[in-house]
Amino acid sequence: MEKVEWRIFLDTSVLLAAVYSETGAARVILKLGEAEAISLWIGPSVLKEMEAVLARKSPKSKGLFALLLHQARVQIGPEPDADSLRLSSLLIDYAPDARVLAEAIAIQSDYLVSFDRKHLVGNEKLDAAPLAVGTPGDFLAWYRTQLAGRA
Repeated sequence: MEKVEWRIFLDTSVLLAAVYSETGAARVILKLGEAEAISLWIGPSVLKEMEAVLARKSPKSKGLFALLLHQARVQIGPEPDADSLRLSSLLIDYAPDARVLAEAIAIQSDYLVSFDRKHLVGNEKLDAAPLAVGTPGDFLAWYRTQLAGRA
């Protein structure tokens, strides 16, 4: 059977949830990365924001965060290109989240996982994006559907 690699992009809210909860859907996604069932990605702005949030709110969690990234084989994508930035700015008005979307588009993600219901999850404009967007629970349901389709 040919191996299919799904590229899954995680935003800061999902990473924070994974650090703070051992049993939530966000941590399950990291476990899928650890098992090499999916390919996990973050962008430079997500990493920078995550480091800033942990430094401010939970400096003791920095080691756990680094360990989780390593175990889950999370890769850091490049800065987004001009085309990705242009498309994302048409779909999202809020610049920081537009950049996150651009980073996800730049690495050709299949799915952007977020808890951000203000700009990302449920944003109807993102129906035009070249990837799916949803919460960790939404992603796990999508993933099960993808697996069932391969069976």
